Amino acid sequence: MTKSIKVVKNSLPKGVELEKIIKYFERRSVASNAIDCINWPEYPYKPRASFKIAHNGDEIFLQFRVVERGVRGTFECDYGSEPWTDSCVEFFMTPDLSKPDYYNVEMTCIGHGTFACGPDRNHRHNFDDSVISRIRRCASLGSSRIVEEGGRRCWSLTLAIPFDIYGLDGSAVSGRKVRANFYKCGDNMPVPHFVSWNPIGCPNPDFHRPEYFGELEFE
Repeated sequence: MTKSIKVVKNSLPKGVELEKIIKYFERRSVASNAIDCINWPEYPYKPRASFKIAHNGDEIFLQFRVVERGVRGTFECDYGSEPWTDSCVEFFMTPDLSKPDYYNVEMTCIGHGTFACGPDRNHRHNFDDSVISRIRRCASLGSSRIVEEGGRRCWSLTLAIPFDIYGLDGSAVSGRKVRANFYKCGDNMPVPHFVSWNPIGCPNPDFHRPEYFGELEFE
């Protein structure tokens, strides 16, 4: 099964403030997409996680919403961090279907994380802070270290990702189809979990499987 999404184009101006992007997602009827595929029965825990996605021809706007048991954000930097060990959301995308490289954005609940590209898990180029810093973000929990192991916690993370860091011209992206998947994970959380938007058919937890990406089409 391959899921698909039409990524709505909006009229928000170039460089729009993150606060206005958050209000856009709150006020407009942009579809919410559940991250709810349990691919490995030995990891049955499924936080309530979803995302909304849109674009303005300059940036991809992405908002994750999560409700989970406890929360963990231990990294207060980007380059060199390991966000997948904390309360983490991820966006993987193959922007050019004629090439094997896919890009992965991985961010913690406090908005710190990594950005990399390559053809598979073992051959990746990790971008440094000069590139990662171009991914604008706003975390509802702030940006300082947080570890709470018990109780029900709700949080959101809103991102604005420039098309050009994928090598794309955003002004010419209308009609382009790409492959992508979205994830919620937490390797070192009290209850480790590995949940995806589009199903993954490999035997062990592995998000670096572009053959199981779904489809996005930019309006």
